[in-house]
Amino acid sequence: MTKNVTTKLDKLNLVDKFLFDEVMENMECYQNVISILLENEIELLKKPETEKELRVSPQLRQVRLDVVSMDIEKKIFYTEMQQNNTGNLIKRSRYYQAQLDVSLLGPGSTDFNLLNDSCFILIAPFDIFGRGLYRYTFEGICRECPDLKLGDGAVRVFINTKGKNRKDFSQEFLDFMEYITASTDEIVENTESMRIRQIHENVRKLKASEKMGVKYMQRWEEIAYARQEGRLAGKSEGEILKLIKLICKKICRNKTIEEIAEDLEEEPEAIRSIYESARKFAPDYNFEKIYEDYSTRGCVLTEKDVQ
Repeated sequence: MTKNVTTKLDKLNLVDKFLFDEVMENMECYQNVISILLENEIELLKKPETEKELRVSPQLRQVRLDVVSMDIEKKIFYTEMQQNNTGNLIKRSRYYQAQLDVSLLGPGSTDFNLLNDSCFILIAPFDIFGRGLYRYTFEGICRECPDLKLGDGAVRVFINTKGKNRKDFSQEFLDFMEYITASTDEIVENTESMRIRQIHENVRKLKASEKMGVKYMQRWEEIAYARQEGRLAGKSEGEILKLIKLICKKICRNKTIEEIAEDLEEEPEAIRSIYESARKFAPDYNFEKIYEDYSTRGCVLTEKDVQ
């Protein structure tokens, strides 16, 4: 374990997806988190599942839920930590809700009353709705009769850690809002919440784990590689062929991939797939065949793939 690995992991806060998912694998931690966020005692029945994938059909877009669990009343809680405002989070929550609902009924089931109640919670360090609230809770109500609730058992909750209506929340909730974006010993020293202290104890153990440090670096490298490949997303066939020709010329001059990347002002991982395809056809370098090999290996990404 290098010092750099430990340092990078040590700088993460709960708002960071990697740390959030790892901490929430602990059943008590996840139970504490949703109890604090909803200001209601939640008792979970099942160990949380993290990064749970749902795909109704191979032709449809899959979703990956950060954390999913069920309480003793069979209500399903699924929680997302969202660090950046992508501009589509409201519609995204609708899609996630739909995918989850479809997964709850078996083939041939005709009784829709068997659908579990569910609560989707999105946590973010920004205000999606711009009203200055810490928490926005949505349930179906009738426009004509506002006191009439739809009662379909589906609730969506959006948490804004930068809210301003402090008087409406417990001190524990407010302390946790601060802890999400600054998961440090100093923050915990100033809270009386035993639940936050328990969450932090788990955070400290994970940050001190060499195994977790290696896992984090592997994940970071995977994401970095995907991002570099993604830089080619949206390029036309002609643009990629031009890049192939440039890379082939430099291979003929016995340049390494690092030297080629520097000449082209790219990262090595961004051009590695083209580089590897080109070397297969040395010394003739048939550009069309190189492009075909590169694209059939799944390296020509679309904008949708990168999202």
